[in-house]
Amino acid sequence: MITMPVEGRLGARLVPCCVWLCLGLLCLLSTLPCSWSQDPLNVGDPMDIGDSMDADQGAFQPQSALSDMEFSSVASYRGPGNNDSRGNKDLPILLWWSAGLFPHFPGDTERIDCHTSSCLVTRNRKVQLYRRTSSIIFYGTDFRAYEAPLPRPSHQTWALFHEESPMNNYVLSHSPGIRLFNYTATFRRGSDYPLTLQWLPSLGYLLQPVAVSLEQKNRWRREGLAPIMYMQSHCDVPSDRDRYVQKLMKYIEVDSYGKCLNSKPLPQCLEDTSTATGEDAGFMSFTARYKFHLALENGLCQDYMTEKLWRPLHQGCVPVYRGSSSVADWMPNNLSVILIDDFPSPQDLAKFLKALDENDEEYAKYLQFKKPSHVTNVGLLEALESREWGVNDMSKPNYLNGFECYVCDQENTRLAIERAYRKAPEKSPPPQPKMANNSHMGCPLPSPGFGDRQDLHINDSWVQMWPQDYWQSLDQAEGLESLIRHNESDPALLWHHIQELAMRRARGQA
Repeated sequence: MITMPVEGRLGARLVPCCVWLCLGLLCLLSTLPCSWSQDPLNVGDPMDIGDSMDADQGAFQPQSALSDMEFSSVASYRGPGNNDSRGNKDLPILLWWSAGLFPHFPGDTERIDCHTSSCLVTRNRKVQLYRRTSSIIFYGTDFRAYEAPLPRPSHQTWALFHEESPMNNYVLSHSPGIRLFNYTATFRRGSDYPLTLQWLPSLGYLLQPVAVSLEQKNRWRREGLAPIMYMQSHCDVPSDRDRYVQKLMKYIEVDSYGKCLNSKPLPQCLEDTSTATGEDAGFMSFTARYKFHLALENGLCQDYMTEKLWRPLHQGCVPVYRGSSSVADWMPNNLSVILIDDFPSPQDLAKFLKALDENDEEYAKYLQFKKPSHVTNVGLLEALESREWGVNDMSKPNYLNGFECYVCDQENTRLAIERAYRKAPEKSPPPQPKMANNSHMGCPLPSPGFGDRQDLHINDSWVQMWPQDYWQSLDQAEGLESLIRHNESDPALLWHHIQELAMRRARGQA
């Protein structure tokens, strides 16, 4: 029976191939990269749809593709600052592979006029192999291996939009997965279109006055409220946060709401989790009473920060945080968050929190950033000022439309360079290859929330799930890369390619 490694390249633990086949449809897949070829296919001048594609012309113009006439009938809207005068039938096409994320309603095709150029965007997969379809935009969480758009034409780039947790698709955290993309918009600052501060609407959100005064919080403490709140209903996550919180609760009182480590019931009016998602006034008032909020992300990765961090800062509570290893780079000053990883043990953290709970003067220092003069992080201020997309800000595009336009302008630039190179290769250089790397995503192997991996029982549910998922995702990324390299057209062959790669490794041929 063929076995496949899931613990790393050395195969410390082996899983039968039949298990892989069963897991296939359950595992998230990533997308395949293709860097720009130094000798690209003749994709033709966007202004000259009649250019030939030699032997590849028929392959990339299937009968099912939408016609030029259909596209030329799409209504246009004019965005700010764009002099592109081409008609719709002459524009490159961007295909949103995740149709549910298509940021134009109610139709499925639209013209966009961006900073320097225009494109047609659509969610109609009929145009996948159409010659004018120059780029496909994927939503990382939704991508599935069996939906991979194969074969991947050499003239086509891939773009990744992934603002959610790394746990949603670990394929993207491995080099063979992320380098399949030419453009990225992720929470990492190193991506092409960074979404790092997606959960921070504005500086004003941070500077809002403290919702519940320290005097009132102390009164709630005397009436029996714990100093710390933990609210979580998403258990068994890669960060293994419940394991740490469970240890911490041995040394300090924590009011834990939700399904994970529950020690107190929520008021009936707040049992609907949408109250938390939408920052319902009742929910916000309820949570603002606590001095400290345990804010542990579900996945650990550089620059991945969510409302778990920003919401308590907004309310005037102190986050006790674990998540992004670079979180200090984004805080308003050097004393606004307590980092779990700064303490050698839960017991040491509990001792520190107890001391702050009993010392109003020291506790108040963590809220001084509420005064604008105490926001000293120039990097944070510059990032908020310079980002072109907005959160609940009608004066700026949302990040979906923003990234879409980024891809449009990049593609038009690339096509223009290709056009110039074809016409005068002796005078014009070819377009330079571009692909993403680990700085665009690159999240680490999940580790236990407390203690060492080797100390956990082999049947521990976390051990059984997340390390395996991480390494299986690497195998899937390599399998998908192999599919593209062999110009396969059937995504279902993924599992065969994974098996072949495993056998080559076993024979020492990898």
